[in-house]
Amino acid sequence: MIRVGVLTSSRADYGIYKPLLQALVNDSTFEVSIIAFGTHLSQFHGYTLQCIVDDGFDVRYKVNSMLLHDDANSISTASALTSLKFADFWNEHHTEFDVVFCLGDRYEMFGAVAAGIPFQINFAHLHGGETTLGAIDNIYRHAITLASTLHFVSQDAFANRVADIVGNSDNIFVTGALSLDNLNSLQLLTKEEFKAKWSIDLNIPTALVTIHPETVDSEKNINYLREVIEAINFMALDHQIVITLPNADTNGSVFRQGFNALKYTLGNKLMLVENFGTQSYFSCMKHCKFLFGNTSSGIIEAASFNKYVINVGNRQKGRLAGENVIHVPFEANSLKTAISRLIEAGDFSGENPYYKGGAAMNIVNILKTHNRSDKL
Repeated sequence: MIRVGVLTSSRADYGIYKPLLQALVNDSTFEVSIIAFGTHLSQFHGYTLQCIVDDGFDVRYKVNSMLLHDDANSISTASALTSLKFADFWNEHHTEFDVVFCLGDRYEMFGAVAAGIPFQINFAHLHGGETTLGAIDNIYRHAITLASTLHFVSQDAFANRVADIVGNSDNIFVTGALSLDNLNSLQLLTKEEFKAKWSIDLNIPTALVTIHPETVDSEKNINYLREVIEAINFMALDHQIVITLPNADTNGSVFRQGFNALKYTLGNKLMLVENFGTQSYFSCMKHCKFLFGNTSSGIIEAASFNKYVINVGNRQKGRLAGENVIHVPFEANSLKTAISRLIEAGDFSGENPYYKGGAAMNIVNILKTHNRSDKL
C-alpha cells in the first residue's frame, strides 16, 4: 500500500488534480488522503471544498489558514499562517504519508510545503519548471520544486528547467498536462443543460473572461482594470460576457470591485460567476466563441477546445503557448484590435502542445515503479 497525501488549496489546482485523484482512488495500491486548505474553506471564494465532496471524494483533513484581505501584508501573513498551521499538521501526521502531492505555484501551497521541509516530507510536485513573469508565483513555484523529491512536468523544456533548479535530472518525468485528462473522462454539459444550471444561454455568442491581478508591479492593476473594462465594453457590443471572478491574489479585489460595478452598466450582457467547477467551466469553454484574460487554462486547455485566446499582459509570460494564443498588453486599443481579429477568425484548428495523453496513468505507474524500487 502506497500512502498518498494530496495538498489542494483552490478550485484551480483541484480541477487539475481531478483525473489523478480518480486514478489513485480506483487503484487498490494506493491509500489517498486529501488535505484541503486555502480558498477551499473560504465562503467568500465559494467554499469550493463542496466541489470535492460533490465529486465523490473524501476530504480527510482540513487546514484553515485563509485571510480575506488581499494587500501585500495580508498575502504575506496568510502564507506565514499557512506554514504555522501546517507545522502543527505535519508534526502530527507526517508519518502517515509515503508521498504528498503538491501542485503549481500558489503562496498557500508554498506555505504548506515549506512547513514540511524539516519533517522530510516526500513531496511530488506537478507543473514545476514553468515560468510566469507577471506573477510572484514564479518564485513560489521554483521554491516548491527545490523542496520536492519527485517532479511531474508538462513539457521537455520544463524538465530541463527543473533539472537546472535542483542540480540534477533525477526523478523528473515528462507526463504532459494532467488537466487535459479531464477531456477524456468529463461529461460536458450541453447548452441546454448549462442554461438550466446557470441561467446563462450559450446559444448567444459568448466571450469567456478570466482576469487575475498581476502580482509583479501590482500597483498598476487599477490602470490595467480601466483598459480591460474598455475592452469588455467593446466585446459586449456583439457578445455576452461571462466572467469567472479572480482568485485570492495580491490586489485581486481591484478586479472584483471593477467587474461588480461593470455589471450595473452592462446588465444581462455580463454574467459574474464565483466558481463554475471543472465540468461547467470546460462546458462554457467548449461553447464560447473565444477566451479573454490571463489564466493558465487559456494557455493549457483552450486549444483542445479549438478556441482562440487573447492572453492579456505578463502574468502567463514565459509559459509555452500554442498557435491559438494571441499575446496582447493591457492597452485598450490593442485589445480591441485583437478582439476584432478573433471575431473574424472562427475556431482554432491546430494542435495543443501540452497534450500527451494519459498523464494521470503515467504518474500512477511511476509511483508504483518507485515503490517497487524502495524509492518512496
